[in-house]
Amino acid sequence: MARHPLDPLTADEIRAAAGVLRRERGIDERWRFGAIDLREPSKAQLAGWERGEPVAREAELTVWSLEDGIVREALVDVGAQRLLSWHERPGVQAALSHDEWHECDRALRANGDVIAALARRGIEDLDLVLIDVWPFGRHLVPERLQGRRLGWCDVWVRRAPDSNPYARYVGGLHPIVDLNTMELVELEESYVAGLPDVMGEYAPKHVPGIAVRDDVRALEIVQPDGPSFTLDGHELRWQRWRMRVGFTFREGLVLHAVGYEDGGRVRPIAHRMSFAEMVIPYRDPSPDHVRRTAFDIGEIGLGASTVSLELGCDCLGEIRYLDAVVNDTRGEPQTIKNAVCIHEEDNAVLWKHVDPVAGAEVRRMRRLVVSFHATVANYEYLVYWRFYQDGNIECEVRATGIMVTSPELGDGSPNGTVVDAGVYAPFHQHIIVARLDMDVDGERNTVCETHTEAPPTGPENPHGLALVQVSTPLRSELEGRQDYDWASQRAWKVVNPSSLNAHGAPVAYKLVPGACFPPLLDPRSPVALRAQAVQHQLWVTPLAADERWPCGRYPMQGVDDGLAAWTSADRPIEDTDVVLWYVFGIHHITRVEDWPIMPADTVSFWLKPFGFFDRSPAIDVPPRDHCHPAG
Repeated sequence: MARHPLDPLTADEIRAAAGVLRRERGIDERWRFGAIDLREPSKAQLAGWERGEPVAREAELTVWSLEDGIVREALVDVGAQRLLSWHERPGVQAALSHDEWHECDRALRANGDVIAALARRGIEDLDLVLIDVWPFGRHLVPERLQGRRLGWCDVWVRRAPDSNPYARYVGGLHPIVDLNTMELVELEESYVAGLPDVMGEYAPKHVPGIAVRDDVRALEIVQPDGPSFTLDGHELRWQRWRMRVGFTFREGLVLHAVGYEDGGRVRPIAHRMSFAEMVIPYRDPSPDHVRRTAFDIGEIGLGASTVSLELGCDCLGEIRYLDAVVNDTRGEPQTIKNAVCIHEEDNAVLWKHVDPVAGAEVRRMRRLVVSFHATVANYEYLVYWRFYQDGNIECEVRATGIMVTSPELGDGSPNGTVVDAGVYAPFHQHIIVARLDMDVDGERNTVCETHTEAPPTGPENPHGLALVQVSTPLRSELEGRQDYDWASQRAWKVVNPSSLNAHGAPVAYKLVPGACFPPLLDPRSPVALRAQAVQHQLWVTPLAADERWPCGRYPMQGVDDGLAAWTSADRPIEDTDVVLWYVFGIHHITRVEDWPIMPADTVSFWLKPFGFFDRSPAIDVPPRDHCHPAG
């Protein structure tokens, strides 16, 4: 079967693309491969493919030499086995790989200086030591180390071989390593302290005195006739919804060609939806945390960090899974089994009315869920895209895992919460940038800022009850830099001026913001300079194929040449093909109850039809064939 042009690269295609570079450019063990991903075809190419025109399968590759450290970008025609382009990118660093993470841990645990520093703290069993690598930001790299591929490391010690590695932090000790040579270039020791005497365990066998609850009865979700959706390769259909499920090394789950069948045709809503960046600044200036800012998409890769899901634990019900394939630093494909979970959920009442004459009409709400989970060192991110029978789309993120902690020094820290004996968890933020390439009933859209106003009391509003909705089209990129405003209930509509509903209004989908918070960053701070995208909650740009990464293609020791740079051109964004960049996340003021393992913190935002339909699209949802009176 011919592959759809948007299907992710297969293991064979990844292997073949890497093989072209080995043959044409002499890539060998002295090199590393970064991401190998599909170069997605343009909308024009996809339209041509629908007419029967061929679309080449092309792969984008990032590689770098361990000897000169220079990043190269390549484009390969996978089917023709041909190198199409090859460009050097001096002065940048590709994302940190999992291979480097493990190699650095092994190398530093065998380093004499590190061993001696641990011995000064009474740590002699190196098998219990874990060394975690965090990427450097360019603005925090000392001048003497500029140009090197650097990792800034934390050190942790387990109590037992299989206990929590993130329970006991070795404060004040930070190796700095050259990740190309795995050479220790500096060993920062700001203080020497003993290991914290914390419990810090979450697996029951390691938790003293725990009694696991015995009053939890079985809860089974059964669909005897199977699910209501169909999955044909990467094409997903559920009731009126249509979409394609994609996956990339950097973003993880990607949703393509999202549309809704209405009036005998599939009406487009979004061409592509994904997460484009995730910035996690730790808001503690102490020596243990001053450099702790991660870009979990640009510096690590959510796709590369995706974990396999298990039925009955991660997913419950009648599940269908999709595997994902990513590459390692040797260019070899690695299959993540059950990477994407697809299932239906009951979600209480969809709509209901009780009439004294006609009686009750009630419909249960059902939703389709497409999800994946990523583990980035100590944290887990669980991402859910939910599609509803009334045309709504919800994007939900849950953060769980284990907080970073460090010893209290002196009178404690004002920048965190004490969560165990002598240790605190720093305040931090998880700031996510969602990239929403909207095509509401077509490609030519306009984004409108909408808010609510209460007119003053007067002759036309004698009791002060009136509310009016104000809608202002955003015509240029500088106008498209928007901030959330709770006082006026600001939101944003993606309008198609050329498509009118039955009532004469242009059709639209509304971005209903959620989980908004100000970054609370000095614009001159290193974090703000690296991640200018977090300074606004919404950015709007015209679609451009090479504008994918809001904080720049190479945030690891690179410069931010993303959203702030693009939008400074102030291009027109009215009645054109637009991309919305929505900035949201978790403002994590740490709690004792988040330790030793954090119950999932949940945030979300919505895309809701606003005049897209002529009436409620949920009116045709069938009633259940049986309802039983209570009692």
